[in-house]
Amino acid sequence: MSELYNLHHRIIRRPDVERITGLARSTIYDFMSRGEFPQPLKLGARAVGWRESDVLEWIAARQPRKVAA
Repeated sequence: MSELYNLHHRIIRRPDVERITGLARSTIYDFMSRGEFPQPLKLGARAVGWRESDVLEWIAARQPRKVAA
């Protein structure tokens, strides 16, 4: 696989999601329950992960847009 593909399709686990977003576990799951945060992918019987690109897009969408003066 190409390096570019890996960057856009990397799966990250909850500690990384917390680190990247600055949110606590409870806040992430609260946002998910309200449909305000990307849903994780099921990786196994007791494991989930998020597409890194989904998390980064969520962060970008929350950034206030600068208005030209």
